[in-house]
Amino acid sequence: MAEQVITKDMLDYTVDSLIAMTVEELSSKLDMPENDILADFLQSKTCKLLYDTDLKIWWEGPVYLSQMYMEEKGIEIKD
Repeated sequence: MAEQVITKDMLDYTVDSLIAMTVEELSSKLDMPENDILADFLQSKTCKLLYDTDLKIWWEGPVYLSQMYMEEKGIEIKD
């Protein structure tokens, strides 16, 4: 089977989709409006790392990314 090429547009779409899913996850966990979380998430270190596609953080899912963001912000959820 021939190797498939992942284009920059494909990676950008993947990252954007992951951000949307991560914001939805955070909104549910933190009981906060998605717009508020999105504005803060887009300025976070987590988001900057996610857009560095060479790091391949985009391979992770929204649960992992939401945990990474909450650790960055010092947010703890007590179960």
